Amino acid sequence: MYKTVKPFIKWAGGKSQLLDVIREKYPTEIKRYCEPFVGGGAVLLDVLVNFQPKEVLINDINSELINTYTHIRDNSEGIITMLSEMQEEFWALNSDRRTDYFYAKRDRFNELIIHEKSTEEKAALFIFLNKTCFNGLYRVNRKGLYNVPIGSYRKPAICDIESIRLVSDLLRNVEIRCGDYKWCEKFIDNNTFVYIDPPYRPLNETSSFTSYSKTEFNDGQQIQLGNFIEMISERGAKVVASNSDPKNTNKDDNFFDDIYKQFNVYRVKANRMINSNSKGRGSISELLICNY
Repeated sequence: MYKTVKPFIKWAGGKSQLLDVIREKYPTEIKRYCEPFVGGGAVLLDVLVNFQPKEVLINDINSELINTYTHIRDNSEGIITMLSEMQEEFWALNSDRRTDYFYAKRDRFNELIIHEKSTEEKAALFIFLNKTCFNGLYRVNRKGLYNVPIGSYRKPAICDIESIRLVSDLLRNVEIRCGDYKWCEKFIDNNTFVYIDPPYRPLNETSSFTSYSKTEFNDGQQIQLGNFIEMISERGAKVVASNSDPKNTNKDDNFFDDIYKQFNVYRVKANRMINSNSKGRGSISELLICNY
């Protein structure tokens, strides 16, 4: 019976709803684990609490996300103090004053980004904005500045003390890096289980949501990632990867079926949880690619 740990942030494409299906692909034991695109960390936390691997490396290109993971691991009580204060202040405000408060915090967060400050304050602001912004999105403009508007929540759970402390404890011995996924290559060997959850290939032009960092993840990079997965597979690593299913919108689009033709490609049902148009939310097919 698996234990379940709730991620401390919302995340576009988060895997909490697909955990039961992903769990079916886990190896029987996991002693060494790597996640090159950690995102919201649903699979990471699931592996940590249920398998207690001895060596773990997580990575993401989003430096603000990685700063938050690092401070959750190393300074959880400081994060809790700051978030508790922001929660109390935010809850006490009326709608207009909440809007002013939110944008003041967003401006402060972007100020810290501009000055490249990797601080406890920025980690707390990251979580505050995640809990109070529109649909929990993380999106930046071309300058790398956060630009998501305020959401509509009556009493958002800005400071989940129990969750933060639990995640901090689970991350205690986890190596955390910020950079390109290829940096993980040296860590991965034939004893490593690797879960790969890259920015999804858009199903159409309006569904594109890859700007959670300054860089875009286009078809060429999806192909490069396929080559990376083939390389670590030849090394003996066990790999499970996720991505969108192009056949949702074009039954003749074999983009991923061709890239991963040597592996097992499974189509699983998922719900779109983050979409600005409620009509665009619903059950669709996603891909799980497994090399064993």
